[in-house]
Amino acid sequence: MGNNWLNIIQDYLLPPTCVFCGNAGYLQRDLCQPCLQQLPLNQPSCFQCGARLNTADLVGIPCGHCLNQPPAFDHTLAPFIYHDAIRHLITGLKFRADYKNARLLGQLLAHHVQQSTIDKPQLILPIPLHRSRYRERGFNQALEIARTVGQALQLPIDLSSCQRQRDTPHQTGLSAKERRKNLKNAFRLTQAIKADHLVLLDDVMTTGTTVNELARVLKKAGTRRVDVWVCART
Repeated sequence: MGNNWLNIIQDYLLPPTCVFCGNAGYLQRDLCQPCLQQLPLNQPSCFQCGARLNTADLVGIPCGHCLNQPPAFDHTLAPFIYHDAIRHLITGLKFRADYKNARLLGQLLAHHVQQSTIDKPQLILPIPLHRSRYRERGFNQALEIARTVGQALQLPIDLSSCQRQRDTPHQTGLSAKERRKNLKNAFRLTQAIKADHLVLLDDVMTTGTTVNELARVLKKAGTRRVDVWVCART
């Protein structure tokens, strides 16, 4: 853990330099303007689940999947497609502990929140890791991204109200049905959350099963509105 914190401090103190080409950063980010313009935007997308749409005519109404199986969460902001450069940033953070990527992903996500017209939540709840997965990795990538987002938007981060009580297997390769079974009863609230409107924050959304399970728990406990912010959508 000591080395992890040292890496975090070093990454945050270094001057902005593009993580892709090495040129000077743009707008105090570790990303230059030409590389910024190459990031794969998730537009148009379903406002509820964030899935890519084939036509902008459907923006503002739920997609077919959300109409048939309404999710427990209310709105999703997923500015990028999980592809190419964005995938490189997320996998670099998650599997190689490139903490500067968390700062950049947080800055990009916060920027898109600021540019949107969505209602501001009362707090951010990063998707929690099971304690065994946290010990293995040494950090929670969702929390590292949330730190930058919370600071930029002046929103508190809730680290204590929710716990991942089961160390669920990785979701990769599982069908939607298997994902739902895998995550059933995976989360529990450790204390009441005093917020009518909160946002769940994660790095990437695939089927939405994880955020849907946690949103279901929160709604059952009395939270009125649960939104989802992720850096990317598959």
